[in-house]
Amino acid sequence: MCNGQSSRQINAIYDEVLHSLKKEGILPRHREGTVDSGWLLLDYGDVVIHIFAPTERDYYQLDELWSQASPVVRIQ
Repeated sequence: MCNGQSSRQINAIYDEVLHSLKKEGILPRHREGTVDSGWLLLDYGDVVIHIFAPTERDYYQLDELWSQASPVVRIQ
């Protein structure tokens, strides 16, 4: 889970994840959402990437839902 501060930043994060994993031969099983909705999702099977706008991240509070899960990668 991560968030961008603007539509442009959310799109850049989404595009970079897609591009980087595609270079490794890893394609998403499913994509969902739009920048306008404030929530983009990339489903890679064992790994699901959520890219939020700050308002939507606060509203859905998925951080709380997954608080007991082990992070795969944490970027500060």
